[in-house]
Amino acid sequence: MTTSPVTTSPVSPAATRAPHLLAAGALLAIAALFGVQAAEASSWSRGGTVATPYGTYTGAVAGACGGGSCSRTAVAAGPYGGTVARSGSVTRTAPGAYSYSRTTVGPYGNSVTRSGSVSRY
Repeated sequence: MTTSPVTTSPVSPAATRAPHLLAAGALLAIAALFGVQAAEASSWSRGGTVATPYGTYTGAVAGACGGGSCSRTAVAAGPYGGTVARSGSVTRTAPGAYSYSRTTVGPYGNSVTRSGSVSRY
């Protein structure tokens, strides 16, 4: 009995929906705001790319801490133009108490913001 190999071709996200881009100005604003903050505090950053059969994905993340507060910003872009960005921070408000906030902007420009506070006791 002989079998022939089965081949499939993946359906790209671009073929199933129209690609929407996050406005370049919004990404630049996030990067600029974070860059100013990072210059004033202890900071770090990293980035990279991953090649898959569906295309190349790129990402970058940076963080900074100073004055009882830490922040982080991450941006990822897919091969079909979709971009996702997340930025957030946590601040010590009292011994054992912290407040936090984060905003995520999706590939269609919609955003979600979450915030709150936590304490040890």
